[in-house]
Amino acid sequence: MIENLPFSALRVFESAARHLSFKRAAEELFITPAAVSQQIKTLEHQLGVQLFHRHSRGLSLTDAATAGLPALTGGLEQLVEAVNRMREENGQASLTVWMAPSFAARWLVPRLNRFYDVHPEIDLTITASKNLIDSKTSPGGISAESLARDNVDVAVRFGKGNYPGCRVDKLFPVAAVPLCSPRLLEGEHPLRCPDDLRHHTLLHDDTAYEGRPDWATWLAAAGVDDIDDKHGIHFNHVNLALTAAAEGQGVVLSIHALASEDIAAGRLVVPFDIALPLEYAYYVITREDRNDHLQTLQFRDWIVGEARAESHAGDPEAAA
Repeated sequence: MIENLPFSALRVFESAARHLSFKRAAEELFITPAAVSQQIKTLEHQLGVQLFHRHSRGLSLTDAATAGLPALTGGLEQLVEAVNRMREENGQASLTVWMAPSFAARWLVPRLNRFYDVHPEIDLTITASKNLIDSKTSPGGISAESLARDNVDVAVRFGKGNYPGCRVDKLFPVAAVPLCSPRLLEGEHPLRCPDDLRHHTLLHDDTAYEGRPDWATWLAAAGVDDIDDKHGIHFNHVNLALTAAAEGQGVVLSIHALASEDIAAGRLVVPFDIALPLEYAYYVITREDRNDHLQTLQFRDWIVGEARAESHAGDPEAAA
């Protein structure tokens, strides 16, 4: 009977079937691949049918799964829309916002109080996901359909700006700059010009995403060709790399906007006036069919205004 089927398993199946990957379904739903596998097994047992063919190189849908998937996807989207309408009828102002973890932690969170000063009536749900960065495994990944399916009102993404069925507003272009503690501007080997980097540790943000700045490209643009651009300390998250730089442990190459609060507070400085423009940018994305949703419009207008104010303040991204 349908009433005995676990909703969570149906949601997991829909995600896994859409991606043809338990791993990507797990990333989307913030659970483990093992949990996805267990939910699928539970659903297959209760339905009495096999849903996936498991191959050495991936998954494919069985005929039963292919037959049921379109209706299930449509049903989940209708359920989300029904919940949204009930909330709106109840006068509950809420908004769901997705963005990359680095942008959420380094740029948005320090500014959120300014949004609540203007809109204290809106309940925000902020979800940080690495899937909000364009990559080879997630090229563009966002569309009006995916936002509706995941009940997302606004997404902020680092990418190229091509998101079907969506209104796309560029927050700001992006430039990479060297960053360090102001203490490194003094001492035995003060940072005065790019060549002085040979006396300091290079810090590397190795977060996996397309368009990531690297020391080799920046050093070439600065005219320095005899420094080992791979040497130094490597981190798998920008927060760790920026923290190490603020502690005086070396010089990091990072996106200026992600360090703007540290720069304003004097924890980090830009030692050289050489910015490396990047192909990608930060975009705020909303569904075209939700342009009349008041809370979406209010948040979009606010975040775009914040980005423009920062650009007018003289960030390198404004000139990139």
